[in-house]
Order: sequence, then structure tokens, then C-alpha cells
Amino acid sequence: MEAEGEAPETAASGTVEDGVFPLSKVVGQDSIKSALLLGAVNTKMGGIAISGGRGTAKSVMARALHRIMPPIERVKDSDFNIDPETSLGEVDTFLRDKLEAAGQTIADLETEIIPCPFVQIPLNVMEDRLLGSVNVEQSVKQGKTVFEPGLLAKAHRGILYVDDINLLDTELANILLGVISEGWVNVEREGISVRYPCRPLLISTFNPEEADLRDHLLDRLAVSLSADAKPLTMEERIEAVDEVIKFSDKKDYKADMSDILEEEEQLRTRIIFARESLPETTLSYEQKLYLAEEAARAGCQGHRGEIFACEIARASAALNDRRVDAEDLRMAVKLAILPRGTFINDPDMQDEMMPPPPPPPPPPQDNTEQDEDQEEQQDPEDNEENEEEEEPPEDNDAPEIPQEFMFDAEGTPIDPDLLEFAKKEKTGKGGGRGLVFSQDRGRYIKPMLPRGRVTRLAVDATMRAAAPYQRARRERNGQLDAPADRRVFIENSDVRVKRMARKAGSLIIFLCDASGSMALNRMNAAKGAAMSLLTEAYQSRDKVCIIPFQGDASDVLLPPTRSIAMARRRLETMPCGGGSPLAHAFNLAVRTGVNAQKSGDVGKVVCICISDGRANVPLSYASDGGPTDENREKPDKAALKEEVLAAARQLGSVPGFNLVMLDTENKFVSTGMAKEIAKACGGRYHYIPKAGEAAISSIASQALADAKD
Repeated sequence: MEAEGEAPETAASGTVEDGVFPLSKVVGQDSIKSALLLGAVNTKMGGIAISGGRGTAKSVMARALHRIMPPIERVKDSDFNIDPETSLGEVDTFLRDKLEAAGQTIADLETEIIPCPFVQIPLNVMEDRLLGSVNVEQSVKQGKTVFEPGLLAKAHRGILYVDDINLLDTELANILLGVISEGWVNVEREGISVRYPCRPLLISTFNPEEADLRDHLLDRLAVSLSADAKPLTMEERIEAVDEVIKFSDKKDYKADMSDILEEEEQLRTRIIFARESLPETTLSYEQKLYLAEEAARAGCQGHRGEIFACEIARASAALNDRRVDAEDLRMAVKLAILPRGTFINDPDMQDEMMPPPPPPPPPPQDNTEQDEDQEEQQDPEDNEENEEEEEPPEDNDAPEIPQEFMFDAEGTPIDPDLLEFAKKEKTGKGGGRGLVFSQDRGRYIKPMLPRGRVTRLAVDATMRAAAPYQRARRERNGQLDAPADRRVFIENSDVRVKRMARKAGSLIIFLCDASGSMALNRMNAAKGAAMSLLTEAYQSRDKVCIIPFQGDASDVLLPPTRSIAMARRRLETMPCGGGSPLAHAFNLAVRTGVNAQKSGDVGKVVCICISDGRANVPLSYASDGGPTDENREKPDKAALKEEVLAAARQLGSVPGFNLVMLDTENKFVSTGMAKEIAKACGGRYHYIPKAGEAAISSIASQALADAKD
């Protein structure tokens, strides 16, 4: 059901031939479909994020929404889809200058009706294509800078769809969400200054198994739902298969197409009327207070939770043609506040959270005579006064709010429907991958001014920079009247180079203390952790290296590799015993990591040091000209400590390096040296007296993920 298809030519003429699956025929996913309809009514919601595994109809629902979107009216031939009913301050730079020069208003311009725009952002899009850039051809012809609008200009007042947003370049994702939050695009580049509105409905989909989506990106979007939250039953799965097979057979599906078109036309009409009534749909103070209290109870950070909840409640009420009531507020809490909550939803605790059953009623007693005597003793006038006091005054204009909160005081959902809906999406396995920026190889992401020798010329950016000055340069060189001469005059100030980026793995260096009686246990734990990480290296492109230190110097036992066979062959024999040259191990780790980074395949380096931090061999012993055994003196402990801390500071100062100290020292004889090393390096400290391969592998994976973030 994740089939790709082009958007229909018009939102009002969907047919079976357009290749877009109807939204009404998607089985299940009621919450996602409701959120999409609310976003179509109120674009102030900002955007909708849909997560889910493969084949869960994420992109199908996004494209199906376009079928029912009403057409829009814009200024004729406007490249920015300007609304003819907007004010002068809400138009693009070019139209504003045109109206001011002609002394006209927007009402004086011709208009046209076009289908609702549907723009998809590809993952390999560049910044100039996204925001807009100089049109080289027109700039050369006209002798001045001519701006060519980007994808965001075409998406204004329409749908902006981003598939696999978690794989989108980080810089582009920040630009995209900044534009969506502000509603404006500002382009200041290559001698141009342009500002135009951009307020589309952003629909983003992603598979959390491929990579995680950063929390601050999700917070910018009003709604974040998971297509895996409520799996389909067996009957629903069969129904979904039947609908897809029937849709693929065009002849059989044409019989149902008339009903589908009629249903979509009704939805389109509801959206149009809901948009008209949305400005008049407001929330009372009590309703806003209820949403704010729910956000506070859920532990939402910031104020976006209640802000988006208010917009969702308004859209829900407008779509159902009513005032904002309790059902709209519950929908807002469900879609906007619940995903931002910081509660811990434990399925095993749900039975304990349910209220206890009511106590049994007391046994009946024969108190009829006593009740009759009490009624006779009461004054009938007092009874009438009490009845008048008990009747509350009716207020039909009072705002309707839910009778109970959906979160308790500790931030745990107590509403049964909310508990069922609160199933979190699966966490990602892949995580973010590091990027290596260079000017020699990789994917071309953006142009930049050269620094030193030009290696990869950005022809497109260079042409754009030189295009506005071609007429003047032709006049200066006497070539203005030579139409057959198509030479382009480029100067040094026009030259731009390519900034390349490529995915790079990380390097995990295990620094294992192979001295002392427990050396064999530490080495076996490091070996097991390395083999465990190597089994996942093909997914993340990570490499593993093991450097044991014992005797007078440390040595690279396992060079940086992703090969499991090489690791098994190298780790068959492991040296143990002798002194502890920790400072030399830090220096060797720096040299090994820097050499790996220079190869271009490694971005981040994480050093996992399994030691108690106590060194007894100075750096001078590791050099070739060091003293012999007969001439050696007992090293000074203070000098050894300062030498180790200096080596740790040097490691922490190298870009892209991170240190994790795993303290294996017994607390009864602890000196705290491992914690001092971690502090000097700016790394992390963990106390694991009995370090096993599972614990070391888990800590290494977490440290690697933090380094990539």
C-alpha cells in the first residue's frame, strides 16, 4: 500500500485512472485520517507527522488527501499562489513592488482557479531548489538578476509532502521547519533579496526502524501519530487486501467510483464551509484553561502542546459545524498533548491504574416508619425552600468542557480511550549516521566560496553568480553586438566550489587494561563486546579497534575493521600481565583515530577505556631510547598521574573524539583516578566492577549514538 503515484491534475476530478488510492478505502487508521482532515481545515496546525513500518499506507493517505482538497483562487499567473483576498503585507516582494509602482491594489488584479498544489520534497533536494535561486538563462538575456521560485513557493496554500523526513539532510530539515513555523521565506543570496509567503499543510512520513526523528523536529509539528499504534485485525487485513486488489482491477472498480466521488465531493464541501466558519470558531477561557491544565499534567515542555491543541479543537468544531464542545477538547488532547507528554506508559500497570469496583450496597433495612415520622416533623415550607435552592440555574451559553481530566496529577493517562491510544511508535534501530564534509567526493549539497585551490567547480552556482553581469562585461570587452559569440565572461569573484557530504561510519576503540590478575576477564569482555558490535557494523558502517596496554607500551591488537573473520583471527591470542602504560594507550588511540578519520570513511571516534585508571609505566619507557631494566627507577606517582591526565586532555581536544571510562576498580581500595580522567577529557564515567560483554556493548552503543547526535 506504499505504492508511488503522481498527484491528480485536479482535486475535483479524481478518477480510478489517476493512480491515487481513495482515502475512504484505507482500512483502519481512523486517527490519522481525522488528523489529515483537520489539517486540511486549519493550516495553522503547522504539520502532521506519520510514523510506521513499511506498507502501512503512510504515503497513500497523504496523496489521498489531495484528492479531496478544494481548489484555490489566486492572482493570475502568480508564481507564489497569492490569495487575492489578502492584504498588501501578505504578498511577495515582486507583486508588492508592482502594485506600489502602478498605484493599484490586489482587488484590481485578475484571478484564476487552480487545483490545490501538491509538492513533494525529494531527499536529494538542494537548498537553491528548495528556496529559489537565480534563473541563469533569463538573467543573461535581460542583463539583470532574475529570480526563479523554488518548491516552497509552489507549495503555498497547498500540501507539502516529505517522505522519509528522518533521512532528510539536517540543514534542510531545519530550514524547512523554520519556514513552516514563520510562514515566510527570506532569500538573501547571489545579489537578490526576496521575501514570499509559504503556509502549506506539511505532511511528513518516516519509518522509525530506518532512523529516529529528532524530538525538536517533532515538537514543531502539531500532530505526530503512528500507523503501528493499532494493528489491524485479521478481518481488517483481508478487507485491505480485497480493496487493493479491486483497485488494481480498473474495470471492477469503476462501478464503485461514482459512490467514492460523491463521498469525496461531500468531504470537499465540508472542508470549504469549515474554512469559512473557522475564523468565528473560538474557545472560551474555561476551555483554554482545561487544555493548559492537561498539558501541565502531562508534563509537556513549552507551550506548543496547548497552542496546537486549541487549533485542533477549533478545526474539529468547524468541520462538524458546531461550537467547541467536550468532544473537540478530547480530540485535541489526544492528538496534540498526548504525544508530547513525558509520562511512562507501562502496560503492566494499567490494571492497577483502573479505579476499584464500587462497594456492594448495604443490606435493606425496615426504616419505613422512621422515614414517615421524620417527614411529618418537617415543615412543608422548609421543604419547598430546599427544593428551590437545589435547582441550579440553566445556562445554555456556558462553554462545554469534559467533566474529568484525561491525565492524573502525576501525568499518567487515566482515560480508557487515551490509554488505548497512547501506544508509542517503535524506536529506531539505525540512528543517525555521521557525515563527512569535503570538496573531493560525496553528494553535492550546496555551493560555497573557495578556500585555496579550486578542486570541484560548482558550475551552476558560478553561472548564477556571473549571469547578471554578462551584459556589462560584454560591453566592456566589445562583444555586445556579436550575437553569435556565446562566451560567458567569468571572473574570480564569481567562482563557487562544491561542498560535498558523504555518509561515514564511526570508530569504536576499546582501550583494555591487560595488566594485573583480572586482565583476562577484561580482555574477554572487550572481545565479546567487539564481536557483538561487529555483527551490526554492516548497517551503520562502524568499525571496531582493540588496543590492549600492558608491559612497557600499548599495541594495536585489532586494527580498525568491519570484518568479523579478521577480528576472530586477531583475537585468538591476547597478551596479559605486566605494567599499565595508560598514557601511551591514550596517545596511540589518538594516532589510530586520526588516521582513520583521514581515510574519509570515519566521522566520530569513541574510545571505551576499561581500566581502574591507575598507571605505573611512564611514557619514557615506551620509547626506543628508554631506560633499560637495570637503569630504571621507581616512577613518581604524582608525575604519572599528571602525565595520564595530560594525555586524556589531549584526547578530548581532538575534534570528533569522545571518551567513556569504565571503572573496574574495587570501591574499598578506590583512588577515584578513573573519574578524574573522565572529567579531564570531558567524557563519561561508569562504575562497572564486573564488566561483562553485554554491559560494555550496551554502553558503547549508547555512547556512539550520543556522539552521532
